[in-house]
Amino acid sequence: MIEQNNMTKTTQEVINHVVWKACDTFRGTMDSSQYKDYILSMLFVKHLSDFYKEKYEEISLRYEGDKDRIIRALAREKFILDETCTFEYLLKNKEADNLGEIINKALARIEEDNLEKLEGIFRNVDFNNRQVLGDTKERNSILRNLLEDFSDTRLDLRPSNLIGNDIIGDSYEYLISHFASDAGKKGGEFFTPSEVSTILAKLVAAKEGERIYDPTCGSGSLLIKASKEVGNHNFAIYGQEKNGQTQALCRMNMYLHEINDAKITWGDTIRNPLHIENDHLMKFDVIVANPPFSLDKWGADEAENDTFKRFRNYAIPPKSKGDYAFVIHMIQSLNENGRMAVVLPHGVLFRGSSEGKIRQALIDENLLDAVIGLPANLFFGTGIPACILVFKKNRQNKDILFIDASNECQKGKNQNNLNDKQISTIISTYNNRQEVEKYAHLASIEEVKTNEYNLNIPRYVDTFEEEEQIDLESTKTNIATLELELSEIKTKMNKFLSELGL
Repeated sequence: MIEQNNMTKTTQEVINHVVWKACDTFRGTMDSSQYKDYILSMLFVKHLSDFYKEKYEEISLRYEGDKDRIIRALAREKFILDETCTFEYLLKNKEADNLGEIINKALARIEEDNLEKLEGIFRNVDFNNRQVLGDTKERNSILRNLLEDFSDTRLDLRPSNLIGNDIIGDSYEYLISHFASDAGKKGGEFFTPSEVSTILAKLVAAKEGERIYDPTCGSGSLLIKASKEVGNHNFAIYGQEKNGQTQALCRMNMYLHEINDAKITWGDTIRNPLHIENDHLMKFDVIVANPPFSLDKWGADEAENDTFKRFRNYAIPPKSKGDYAFVIHMIQSLNENGRMAVVLPHGVLFRGSSEGKIRQALIDENLLDAVIGLPANLFFGTGIPACILVFKKNRQNKDILFIDASNECQKGKNQNNLNDKQISTIISTYNNRQEVEKYAHLASIEEVKTNEYNLNIPRYVDTFEEEEQIDLESTKTNIATLELELSEIKTKMNKFLSELGL
């Protein structure tokens, strides 16, 4: 097992290194927020091509070259790949004058042949884009270098070479996280840091047979982490993403993690929720989300006439802050025993007006289970600290757990992060619902009401550390000693200078 884990790690590192190096083709030419689509799309094509090639070889051997039986068997595989869509075909044509056009045609054919699964997955990437990639000569040079980088013999993505199910998917996540880091705030819109995803996934603890949903799913990292808690593939994944480019990333990410039946829709979740069942919002066992912080113009003007009457029992959130709009949507999307964990800015804990009314309603309905304060500077593009709110339907507890993990992090140059021990402490404290001095407090609903439904964590968890008492007499003695030593040093220096005639 140790040897296999080492091999897995080695394979993972090699793939990560080769593909990250391929980014050099674009660096200095365009921003990573642009070239990420070319890199990730080519990785996806290379994976499909290597997967299909190995399947073709296996089936050809099994049916001893019988073409009709081979074709019928290949048609039953999860993807169909025409010869003109393979990576080998593209590499063979790397010197063509219309290389961008050839790649575009290959991507279009992949979609066409796998319409049910891959329709629109390459909609936002154009390998023949003059504006982004330059004139014909420059464009062909960039694309030729890209193909050559991906032809590295170490980038062998056949299933038999990938020991460990998620190697290719984890490489995809590795790239997405690096692109998000490079792109700063813009990148943070499509990626939740791995340690935050892990915390949310473990808080909701998805089980076998459950429906898992993320209404602002980005590249899908939260959904993937949540599904891994199940331990097998007996779960159903649902997500919605407003940005078409990011929705395509998410769908690729799902396939590369062997989640082939995820239902990832493209659209605005608040204005137009797309996961509907019997003319009502679909209900889910588990919801995880990292919605855009304090989204401006989220659709407040349309909320009163909402088709699904999501805001009927709550105040309408402020026009300029959509945080609670997402919370309300998720609450309305939970089934009778559902649970959810959502990342939000700290303002949702104490802001007044309509948000205060919503907060009070959620607490009075006994839906809020825990409030967890996270360290600052965990998220790409923003240094503000965030919190996690955990909600549960049909809750038996009559208390709310407050955890202050704001000081539990490893300081980084540009970004802080949480290590495994710090994550484990948060999860075990939540699961045990225990009081921990200067870290966690279990507050009764009455205590929260006494605080006028203000959930600001310092009201419940006292992290104040008394400063050590200063011994004034000892300090005076030390100062006198230092002054005497300084006087002696000055006398010696003056003597040396006098001897030197200075």
